[in-house]
Amino acid sequence: MYAIPGSTSDATSEALVATPDAAATSPKPSTACTVGEVLAESQVEAVLQELDHDLVGLAPVKARIRDIAALLVIDKLRLNLGLGAQAPSLHMSFTGNPGTGKTTVAMRMAQILYRLGYVRKGHMVAVTRDDLVGQYIGHTAPKTKEILKKAMGGVLFIDEAYYLYRPENERDYGQEAIEILLQVMENQRDDLVVILAGYKDRMDTFFQSNPGLSSRIAHHLDFPDYAVDELMQISKKMLTQQNYHWGEGASEVFDNYLQLRIKQPHFANARSVRNALDRARLRQASRLFADRERELTAEDLTTITSSDILASRLFQAA
Repeated sequence: MYAIPGSTSDATSEALVATPDAAATSPKPSTACTVGEVLAESQVEAVLQELDHDLVGLAPVKARIRDIAALLVIDKLRLNLGLGAQAPSLHMSFTGNPGTGKTTVAMRMAQILYRLGYVRKGHMVAVTRDDLVGQYIGHTAPKTKEILKKAMGGVLFIDEAYYLYRPENERDYGQEAIEILLQVMENQRDDLVVILAGYKDRMDTFFQSNPGLSSRIAHHLDFPDYAVDELMQISKKMLTQQNYHWGEGASEVFDNYLQLRIKQPHFANARSVRNALDRARLRQASRLFADRERELTAEDLTTITSSDILASRLFQAA
């Protein structure tokens, strides 16, 4: 099933926990001595293929994920030959605008790490500042430690991580959460991988203000915005997933819609595409609902027409 980029990273008051990788059994001690044998044992190649198939674009991100997977596979072979050294640092930073697939890729990364035996459970816990930082003295430490306890053996994904640091507020407790994170990232890095995510410029400032965190991040991945043709591919995947399709000329109209939408404030890539399609479905439903006596066919119920897109306020304003 297609995973909508950015759809699981909306800020919530409760931590989002992605379930462990059910497709893979618990990693067993390996005697593999070739790359092919490690890939066959771990089934990591299947995760990389899913990443290529399910996510449109993101070529530099996919290439970097493959590089990381290659590093882990070779490290596994070294370990099998008694050449093991200190476990590689796997904490990461994902930067980019909303809706570019950061959460989805983090979930895939958790699967890769689990299948190669670098984490015990393969689950991912996605949180924001509100899940980690308390509002009064003595509240932050237990909140942060509880989240870390949930994430142990997997991946902790902290979205909009820069909100942890608010130097302008002397009564802010975000620094306490950062200090606890730093300790765990260093001392328990063989049992937890932390991925910090957010806008690139704000993350750069955040790391400059927190050099201890920056020094513990081994991999920085920048997620580019989608081009219009990539957004059109995403829209088609989303429609197919929900058993809809474009009517005659509707695809061209939606392309025009996107050309206008990307120039508007608060554009959120795939998330904005999803929202636009939800509104188109709403207009389609209203259009069909108005014709009370008509017997509706499967074609009627699954077709998004040009009029369903053209009714957008964006076209009216243009």
